[in-house]
Amino acid sequence: MNLPLFLSKKIYSDKSDKQKVSRPAIRIATIGVAIGLAVMIITVSVVIGFKHTIRDKVIGFGSHIQVTNFMTMQSTDPYPICIDDSLMKVLGDSEGVARVGRYSLTQGILKTDTDFLGITFKGIGPEYSTSFLANNLTSGQCPVFSDLKSSNRILISQMIADKLRLKVGDKVFAYFVSEDEVRARRFTISGIYKTNMTQFDGNICFADIYTINKLNGWQNDFCTGAELIIDDFTKIEETADGIVSQINKKPDCNGNILTSQTIYEAYPQIFSWLELLDVNVWIILALMVCVAGFTMISGLLIIILERTQMIGTLKALGASNPTIRRTFLWFAVFIIGRGLIFGNIIGIGLVLIQIHTGFVKLDPSTYYVNMAPMEINIPLIIIINAATLLICVFVLIAPSYLISHIHPARSMKYE
Repeated sequence: MNLPLFLSKKIYSDKSDKQKVSRPAIRIATIGVAIGLAVMIITVSVVIGFKHTIRDKVIGFGSHIQVTNFMTMQSTDPYPICIDDSLMKVLGDSEGVARVGRYSLTQGILKTDTDFLGITFKGIGPEYSTSFLANNLTSGQCPVFSDLKSSNRILISQMIADKLRLKVGDKVFAYFVSEDEVRARRFTISGIYKTNMTQFDGNICFADIYTINKLNGWQNDFCTGAELIIDDFTKIEETADGIVSQINKKPDCNGNILTSQTIYEAYPQIFSWLELLDVNVWIILALMVCVAGFTMISGLLIIILERTQMIGTLKALGASNPTIRRTFLWFAVFIIGRGLIFGNIIGIGLVLIQIHTGFVKLDPSTYYVNMAPMEINIPLIIIINAATLLICVFVLIAPSYLISHIHPARSMKYE
């Protein structure tokens, strides 16, 4: 029989009225562990959900990996590259790549009777994935983008629509200024999207790649670049290395030098900001573990002092100090375990409520989302539970040595 475990169960299940001090101490310790764990689960869920939401929005506009003209990296001018069927096949067959879509960019001005706005027109073709745009539509629908003819239909953001007072179905003129002429096109608003990413929503509208190539004076095989969607985001660096070995510093069919960059390299400021959130998470986790640890230390000391007579009796009967210390450490494990159960119920419960109801709202102009995004990560929650249990038990080892200073003869007279 495991004597420390047996004794700890007896102590923990003792509900006698004589123990007037330890019961509140046990409840306080349990509440401290539960609140600490609940806060940790909510914090981690919010940060993971927020990072993944913002990351997915940035990827929705820029994909995982971009292949462009080397000169495009050195200036703001849209230097074209030739992406013919053979290069599309090379990129599409690369390990880890799920989808390849060409795109072309040009600058223009949208003008109504009362206002105008300079924006970037992004031309995309039928192979381009529009699921991200479709999921963020507020009204209308995504047009069928073509690389063979112009539909004269565009997709604009809610921010642009609000500034120019446009709605789905409206006609709007766009003007494109080149070195020697100004060209005008009349577009129909097919749909309006909203992602709350102001640096994208305020600047980008989507049109046919055929139209943008014509405005740039490019042939059909020409484009600004290709966007690659990969199978596994965690392997983005490995996939990018494979793309680098195949196309970087190599010419296309017209002699233009190709290069590539990951979404991290394209938008370093956004991902650097997201990485800073990890520092906040570690600080909160450390504080909550400290709260749980200190409440457990206080509770254990109160319990040891209240059980002084019992400790003296056990020593008189031949129990060693390590045996008695392990008894109270097992007792602490029961308290921590109960606190972990309640903490998981509270933490995971609040996260699920937020996921399904979105009752916590945020200012999208500041946080890029209109509600607090949360995501449950079961392996991480298990790690937090295990780490909380181990750390709390570890910090109780030193206070448990108080038992060594309790003498049997004196303790049996202790009141």
